[in-house]
Amino acid sequence: MAALRRGREERLEQDARLGRRMAQALEERRASSVRGGPGEVAWRLYDTYGFPVDLTSLMGEERGLKIDMDAYEAARKQAQLISQGGGKGVDDQINLDVHAIADLQGRGVPPTDDSPKYDYSATSADPDSVYEFGTCQGRVVALRCDKQFVQEVPSGRECGVLLDRTSMYAEQGGQIWDEGYMTKEGDEETEFTVKNVQVRGGYVLHIGSLAGTLRVGDTLNVFIDQERRKQVMNNHTGTHVLNFALRRVLTSEADQRGSLVAPDRLRFDFTSNSAMKSDQVKQCEQIANDLISRNGEVFAKESPLALAKSIQGLRAVFDETYPDPVRIVSIGVPVEDLQADPSGPAATQTSVEFCGGTHLRRAGHIGPFVIASEEAIAKGIRRIVALTGPEATKALHRSAALENQLNVLSEQLNDPQLSSKELVRRIVELTDEISQATIQQWKKDQLRAELTKMKKQLDDKDKARKAAVMTSVVEETKAFVTANKELPWIVRRLEAYSNTKALDAALKQVKAIAPQMSALFLSVDEDAGKIVCLSAVSKAAGTNVTAAEACLEAARQHARTTLGQDSQPVEVQVPTASNAGPVASLQDCQTLQGKCQVFLQVSGRIHSRAQLRSGTVLPPRATRARCSGRIAAGYSGLSLPVTEAPAPDAVPLGRRPTLRTADGALIWDAAAAALHLAPAQLRGGADPASEAAVLAALFQADELRQLVAGWLAAGAPAQQSAASRQAVVHWLERLDAVLRDRTYLVGERVTLADLALCCALLPAFTGGLDGRQRARLVCVTRWFRTVVHQPPAAAVLGEVKLRE
Repeated sequence: MAALRRGREERLEQDARLGRRMAQALEERRASSVRGGPGEVAWRLYDTYGFPVDLTSLMGEERGLKIDMDAYEAARKQAQLISQGGGKGVDDQINLDVHAIADLQGRGVPPTDDSPKYDYSATSADPDSVYEFGTCQGRVVALRCDKQFVQEVPSGRECGVLLDRTSMYAEQGGQIWDEGYMTKEGDEETEFTVKNVQVRGGYVLHIGSLAGTLRVGDTLNVFIDQERRKQVMNNHTGTHVLNFALRRVLTSEADQRGSLVAPDRLRFDFTSNSAMKSDQVKQCEQIANDLISRNGEVFAKESPLALAKSIQGLRAVFDETYPDPVRIVSIGVPVEDLQADPSGPAATQTSVEFCGGTHLRRAGHIGPFVIASEEAIAKGIRRIVALTGPEATKALHRSAALENQLNVLSEQLNDPQLSSKELVRRIVELTDEISQATIQQWKKDQLRAELTKMKKQLDDKDKARKAAVMTSVVEETKAFVTANKELPWIVRRLEAYSNTKALDAALKQVKAIAPQMSALFLSVDEDAGKIVCLSAVSKAAGTNVTAAEACLEAARQHARTTLGQDSQPVEVQVPTASNAGPVASLQDCQTLQGKCQVFLQVSGRIHSRAQLRSGTVLPPRATRARCSGRIAAGYSGLSLPVTEAPAPDAVPLGRRPTLRTADGALIWDAAAAALHLAPAQLRGGADPASEAAVLAALFQADELRQLVAGWLAAGAPAQQSAASRQAVVHWLERLDAVLRDRTYLVGERVTLADLALCCALLPAFTGGLDGRQRARLVCVTRWFRTVVHQPPAAAVLGEVKLRE
């Protein structure tokens, strides 16, 4: 309670300082001859404290002033640029480089004392214990702006502050930096907002923005963002627990390769030859929660490096260089006990690691632990993202809600009022929702497996229903035709719904029982809104070839009666196989290498859904989806001009894009052009198996391109678009599984297989799949980004922006 009161008092005092600073800024502006109000101060108040600009404007109006909104907008845009660039635009001017470090050392400035970062304690051993952080003061030993050290920094500037002593943690060892603020001793109106903390050569540099004037020699009171630090400590201690659990589940395979400790999550990279199975992920999560539930004390102590390395079971990062002495962090076992018996089994039963980060005082303070994902990031390297504390609690609640939805859906399977089509739609929607949710990875796999089982049950019922319909239709037709063998024709309605196979089977019964009979069968599916009609004419009745024109005229007359006036179709001349040249073989392509003249681009256009709604058309760059040939040319050092497509009768079989060689010959189709232009490396090298795999991928790319076009094409019927989308997503899910353990599709480098499939998928990534859908296809998205950023690909495709 004392800590809560103290926090409330600090917030009240902060609000009071905020009001005083705003009033002071307004008074200074009114007293000056400058027209307008302090726009940059208004932005800083909003950016730092959430103080709305309209309220700031009202305060200004009370004093006869108007906020300079141009200055406000300029400050806002500058802050956005800094945010988008990760602070690099400012950091380059502020961060310490080798020259700055040499300058400090030359002036005898000692390294920063950052030991106060460990000055905190837990009020109890309870899992929900409050943490209290000690106070810290530091003297300004250096100020840095514009790549140089200065003696003074005026208000409103971004700068770096170097103190002799600080309690803020600088980014290192995978742990993110602290945030917070500093106030000037004796002048609390001067405040420095800390946005980043970096350490170079032992010097801890605080990077942020200043309100008020700061000089070298000033004393600052340091205040860290305690809630943020607590969550970071949660996840850092959770990272150690996860490392221990992985060692138990995967034995010696799981060597650490990197980590990130942030307030909202932890990320852990490790070696593994294969993906973790769902039960392994669950076991790992259970071991972690078991260690947390023991609520062991977290011990930290420095030790001679040689002695520390002799402790059996102690974990260290591969190839990492550690200081001497090195800091040991142990959960549940005092470091002194480990030092006293380094070859004993104690360190193998808990988490013991080298670490200089900030940790909780007890493991139980971590709270619930959840593994949200496990995936590949490179060959032989896996990545786990896990959650602790409040974020893990949210994930558990979300998991329970989704499981409840699945149980409700399971009960609905037996509801006669719900059609099979509606149940399948609900299953697909819930599957998408679960795939995009942040919950336990093993639970996600479990729920999706249950939904797959439900879908199979519905599919089995649907197959059984269709089989029953076919049997019924066939038996009915068989009985009717047997009783009416002498009839020359029959026209009947059968209850086959939209089962065309059943109607076809009925026609086969007619042919078998009464060969001289002609038949027309019609079926209605009211749920699907379809009418299906199949007919067959007997051999005797179908030989009057002179009646073809009469048949066409009868059809036209029926169309006039039912559909209105005659339409005027445009007749199109389609090239026939008789004037088509031979298809270029791989050997021909190799012979013609380097003798190309021009690349004749496809004339079609691809539209995104947003553009279909607004009625606009994509620019010619939309044809990038068919540019694998031009990219292949880039790998061969060829730069081909691109022109409009030739006349249809000049392109064999109408296949585009087309490649025209220097001697005037044409090589048509994207796959053939790409094979002709590509160097041996892109075609799979000298390995026949790799070459065959590349050729197979080229055929698949053409099929996939048609599916993507069917999904996103202008004017496509909604049902066709949905079917094409489902086919593309299913195709991508299979590709994602293939790419889990490999970087490229064939071999260890880019081939035409990657280029062709990437180009075919380009419209899907830029105009179809949004961020949530791509989150389910991590491996495919990683592969796609890797390929389109290859220099020859980027030179043709330009900047590829994924749909948000």
